[in-house]
Amino acid sequence: MAWIVLVLSGCLEAVWASALAASQGFTRWRPTVLFVVALVASMAGLAWAMTSLPTGTAYAVWVGIGASLTVIWGIVSGAEKASWAKVALLVLLVGSVVGLKVVS
Repeated sequence: MAWIVLVLSGCLEAVWASALAASQGFTRWRPTVLFVVALVASMAGLAWAMTSLPTGTAYAVWVGIGASLTVIWGIVSGAEKASWAKVALLVLLVGSVVGLKVVS
């Protein structure tokens, strides 16, 4: 169950990071509210998952999921340009996170 909560919390990290950018310095209220709600839920999920998972592994998985999804969202939404280097580095990041899960 802790792994499911951790993965969902990592997804929420991507939501709050994207909402933070969309809030334009907290001047737009809807993205700001989404940012706050997703941030609190993401941190609470990470904290709960860390009660039964190794701290280093849980944090790396959380950050890896959030960073990967944030970059993917940026590419899909057109905010960032895709490149072979970005794709290769994302594959390396995801592979490293999976590796940490396997050895923990």
